[in-house]
Amino acid sequence: MAEKIRVLLTEEEVDRKIQEIGEQISKDYAGKQVHLVCVLKGGSFFMCELAKRISVPVSLDFMSVSSYGSETKSSGIVKIVKDLDEPLKDKDVIVIEDIVDSGRTLSYLLEMLKDRGPKSLRLCTLLDKPERRVVDVKVDYTGFQIPDEFVVGYGLDYDQKYRNLPYIGVVELDG
Repeated sequence: MAEKIRVLLTEEEVDRKIQEIGEQISKDYAGKQVHLVCVLKGGSFFMCELAKRISVPVSLDFMSVSSYGSETKSSGIVKIVKDLDEPLKDKDVIVIEDIVDSGRTLSYLLEMLKDRGPKSLRLCTLLDKPERRVVDVKVDYTGFQIPDEFVVGYGLDYDQKYRNLPYIGVVELDG
């Protein structure tokens, strides 16, 4: 089965939106330092581009999580594959995600991080699929709301392919 990629959001649209989010975060955290926590692997492309556009001091950390349950559905129970290197206590933290859909895993993750005592905890995502939401998750910074389609590019993959596309595309399967 071959696949084609249809452009949903161009590289220019994505760049513009990341610039806007960076400016908003810079305003919201004026006079402070912000600690960005990237959820690997998909969030890494977005976080790197976003960090370059934030004018207040930024520190970075990474975590890798997997949700387990049946293969096709996330249970929302999170297994930490790689934990943070630094404590969150008294930091202004923004969790960086590539995409928010059901909200199950993210809801669990945010509760877990809240227990680590950050001064503030917010969520930033490049893409949001509100149609897929089954758990209410407050997204503080959203790049784009998108329809319920399978997307790749800018860190998002299909079978580990297409992460490096500089735009957001929709996977269309042939055959």
